[in-house]
Amino acid sequence: MQSLWMVAASLLFACMGVCVKLGSAQFSAAELVFYRGAIALLLVYGYVLVTGLPLATKHWRIHFTRSIAGFVSLVMYFYAISMVPLALAVTLNYTSPLFLALLLVFWQREKVGPLLFVAMTAGFIGVILLLRPTWHSGQLTGGLFGLGSGIVSSIAYLNVRRLGELGEPEWRTVFYFSLISAVGGLPWVLAGTGSGPTWHAIDGRGWLLLLGVGGFGALAQLSMTRAYKHGKTMVSASLAYSTVVFSSLFGMWLWDETLPLIAQLGAGLILASGILASTFSKAAPVEQD
Repeated sequence: MQSLWMVAASLLFACMGVCVKLGSAQFSAAELVFYRGAIALLLVYGYVLVTGLPLATKHWRIHFTRSIAGFVSLVMYFYAISMVPLALAVTLNYTSPLFLALLLVFWQREKVGPLLFVAMTAGFIGVILLLRPTWHSGQLTGGLFGLGSGIVSSIAYLNVRRLGELGEPEWRTVFYFSLISAVGGLPWVLAGTGSGPTWHAIDGRGWLLLLGVGGFGALAQLSMTRAYKHGKTMVSASLAYSTVVFSSLFGMWLWDETLPLIAQLGAGLILASGILASTFSKAAPVEQD
């Protein structure tokens, strides 16, 4: 039963991606990042007020590092979604377990088995296959943004892992990440492109999309947290990749997006290697911002 929470989280993350892609036609990436953080911040803070939970922490430096990395990853991810097919952007973002495994091996000096190296090799071959079609279609920049979001996410998740070891509750981690995203996104919006702030008028459709970006993201994180807390970690980590499946279905339904065969092969390698990396390493579970 608890596994259904991860399926629900994956669906909600895919819904957030749909709102980001639809919203990118009306709002700048800066605005989407700001509203993603601000709306989630309000929701989590409301939860904190109702329950009387403390926000004070002794580990603010780790929270800050995790939040900055998450913010940069979020910016890259939203840019990628606006530039390439949704399934491609999501899959490249989900390369984070591969890079996290690299950090654990070469930075943390953790010992791993040969299966993890096989998984990482297969995953990076998958990245090459997935990015190859973007080179010919003029979408390489978007593909690199997606890959960059996965790389930077690995730094964020390394700090998530550390916070978990220190006993920090997940809701506090989400709160500070949302705070940094909102604070970091605001000056970016105000700076604009040199001709003034990039605020756009918000109509009824725009409000629905922005609420979807922030609301779906916050609800997805809460569902994911419940899945990892009460379910089996490896099962939850594997089911997290269903976000790619949901995103592919949304892409085909809403935008008639289909990936070339070579890209589909690359996506399959990334998904398989990501599941193996999550299983055979001591990495933090797959998590989306």
